[in-house]
Amino acid sequence: MRCKKGQRLWKRAKEVIPMGTQLLSKTSEQFLPEQWPSYFKRAKGIEVWDLDGNRFLDFTIMGVGSCILGYADPDVNKAVKKVIDSGNMCTLNSPEEVELAETLLKMENWAGMVRYARTGGEAMAVAVRIARAYTGRDKVAFCGYHGWHDWYISANLSEEKNLDGHLLPGLKPLGVPRALLGTAFPFTYNRPAELEEITEKNEIGVIVMEPLRSYYPADGFLEKVRVIADKHKAVLIFDEITSGFRMRVGGAYQLFNVEPDIVVYGKAISNGYPMAAIIGRSEIMEKAEESFISSTYWTERIGPAAALATMKKMKERDVPSHLIKMGKKIMEGWNEIAEEEGLKIRTSGIPPLPKFSFEYENSRALMTLFTQEMLKNGFLARESVYLSYSHKEKDVDKYLKAVKDVFKIIKKGLDKGKIKEMLKGPIAVAGFKRLT
Repeated sequence: MRCKKGQRLWKRAKEVIPMGTQLLSKTSEQFLPEQWPSYFKRAKGIEVWDLDGNRFLDFTIMGVGSCILGYADPDVNKAVKKVIDSGNMCTLNSPEEVELAETLLKMENWAGMVRYARTGGEAMAVAVRIARAYTGRDKVAFCGYHGWHDWYISANLSEEKNLDGHLLPGLKPLGVPRALLGTAFPFTYNRPAELEEITEKNEIGVIVMEPLRSYYPADGFLEKVRVIADKHKAVLIFDEITSGFRMRVGGAYQLFNVEPDIVVYGKAISNGYPMAAIIGRSEIMEKAEESFISSTYWTERIGPAAALATMKKMKERDVPSHLIKMGKKIMEGWNEIAEEEGLKIRTSGIPPLPKFSFEYENSRALMTLFTQEMLKNGFLARESVYLSYSHKEKDVDKYLKAVKDVFKIIKKGLDKGKIKEMLKGPIAVAGFKRLT
């Protein structure tokens, strides 16, 4: 399997685009340095064709979790094409904005108002701005990953400049004003005592967290966070940009009967078209009128139209149930195959977002070899799989058959101590470390 055109273009890209791409998670070096196809010519369902005409099945991040129905879903595309032909932007507002707001508020019956953005990171920045405006307090306690904006990355600032970047390896706070030092405080998932200590020692006005990501809440964790927020009169924000619409149509937090003050959705809400929503209690959201939060392209028409079509189909087809079923099948398959082949792995994540890791010192080299050999078998693959409605049982069966073949190869390489020699290029670099 040759990916020459993609690699040539990737080398050109790094000369004219910082980092080579707009998204850290799409850098080729994180997948398969010097071998990754890098660019797509066409994508449909879970099929991807690269610039060399190679066809792959995507069993990795599916547009970084944005394409929950699959690539180029016909129903969503139909809705988008309709508004494109009718006009995407105008001096007047699009009625889809109101329809989407009403749809979201029916789903979140505790909330009263909605604001929109077009990406997850900016939506979180909007949510934090609104929450700070409401409480009148600057300091934020957070758990999990929430984007690239200053309010969040300022947590990587330390008292000594030479320690900048120690908290979230790979996410440097270069360009973040040092005046923001001491405004963002991280706490660990499932450790409410850490949050309690932070809120007792600091005037925390906002608590931000992913309610569900790699682990399930233990021992009433979310309930305890809610109690702490109420005690300190802090606004509680649930970031459901990644987890939203995967365990159920709506937020995963609803499985645990804990209501936030604001919930933020992105990625899966619109199946690959730019869209994000900030949904919250009316008295809090009204502060957005007093704080200047405004952007031209937050009023374009494609995002809301895509979100309405995506949500409609997710409800009609019960998409979350399918994601959970396929995710469980993959996790069980990984474990069974690893046991059969004598490989030590660890699985984690919620079923729609399963993940595995090799339990060896040279785990990064092993994962690079896994990606390399799966690519030869026609799969885009790494340690995690973002399931979509287009991942059917027959596709999962094909994937697991390839995994079995590749696990055999990896086991032989381990037994012979030849893993690095089996790689056709450098070892993939690690991405930033999540806090969940």
